[in-house]
Amino acid sequence: MPKLSRRNLILGGSAVLGVAALMSKPSDKSGPRDAYYLELQAALTKANIAQPTLVIDRARLNANIDTLVGHLPDGMGYRIVAKSLPSIGLIEHIRSRAATDRLMTFNLPMLSELSQTMPEASQLLGKPLPVRAAKTYFETLPVDAKRAAEQVQWLIDSNDRLQQYSELAEAQALTLQINIELDVGLHRGGFEPGAELQIALNQIAASEHLAFAGFMGYEPHIPALPTTLGWRDKALQGAWKTYQEALDQAAATFDAQTMASITRNAAGSPTYRYYEDTAIANEISAGSCLVKPTHFDSELLEPHLPASFIATPVIKSLPTTRMPGLEFADAAKQSWDPNYSKTVFIYGGHWLADPVDPPGLSYNSTFGRSSNQEMLNGGPDLDIAADEFVFFRPHQSEAVFLQFGDIAVYDDGEIVDMWPVFEASA
Repeated sequence: MPKLSRRNLILGGSAVLGVAALMSKPSDKSGPRDAYYLELQAALTKANIAQPTLVIDRARLNANIDTLVGHLPDGMGYRIVAKSLPSIGLIEHIRSRAATDRLMTFNLPMLSELSQTMPEASQLLGKPLPVRAAKTYFETLPVDAKRAAEQVQWLIDSNDRLQQYSELAEAQALTLQINIELDVGLHRGGFEPGAELQIALNQIAASEHLAFAGFMGYEPHIPALPTTLGWRDKALQGAWKTYQEALDQAAATFDAQTMASITRNAAGSPTYRYYEDTAIANEISAGSCLVKPTHFDSELLEPHLPASFIATPVIKSLPTTRMPGLEFADAAKQSWDPNYSKTVFIYGGHWLADPVDPPGLSYNSTFGRSSNQEMLNGGPDLDIAADEFVFFRPHQSEAVFLQFGDIAVYDDGEIVDMWPVFEASA
């Protein structure tokens, strides 16, 4: 049961009577259910699924993969962002359809599991790991997966971390592939062109246990910038200028053969469509755009389709809305806002997600959020019974996907597969 604070109760009652005088009356948002979600509901029911479940529409996923791959210019590689697609089955499906063996991984459990299940794949760390995690990786990796470690690019964001990894490589008698994180405008750390970067490049060049694998420059801030006065375009050009300056420094440090083979990683789902040639990057990374949570509803990603949904059964469907301790105000609030006419309580809740079916459902801010039986309200035309499903679109994929157990794969009116997810880890 959510916490009903005194403040919430007071505001809930007084707001009902007072806000109407300050705002225009809301219109009824409820209406008939979308045929697409009714088909999803039928498939889940047929599959005997009766708990909160993450569903991926395989046809839409395939269309999104084809959209991404179809945009890539000649010579541009695609690296799958595993944190945004945290399932071996899901990654294997994308690898096959996109014809790529490149992965971006983000934590020790993910790195170890992918090294064992996909030892032939190239893995680039998407964030720097503490050197203790890298040491644990080498000490716990099964013997038959040791070859996979040769294909891991370790992301380095500072000279202090580079020194730690150099000492680890010497202690383990290994040669580590080092990828340098560039700050191309996000200002989340990493190197900028200049003296500190040169120190790192020189140390790698002089070491018997380090090899220069390339650069990674991530710029998800760019689509969030306003287009006014060309700010967004200036930021994009600035990011590419920074990246080019780093490449020039590396070219002055390493031979042409090394430079021809390095990884020049850039982009992410929000920005991959900016890259129409390989002048700066020779590979882009993306993940979320293939399942398209709501945070990726951008103009740039308009060609992609929502392909992931949370489905959860209705526990209770009530013909009225009654607020604990505020029953006196129920009629006034429903008269002012018809979208509070009816109530459903769902199985689970409190996810980073927005309800999308039935139409017009919304959270009740006065009642509060609940992870047990979340309260949702709808208009007078809301028509849903107990045991039917409410559908949500997640805000993001990387954390939300890990909360529901196996992913239900939907295709052509059926649940055709169940894909296990990674263990939850930051």
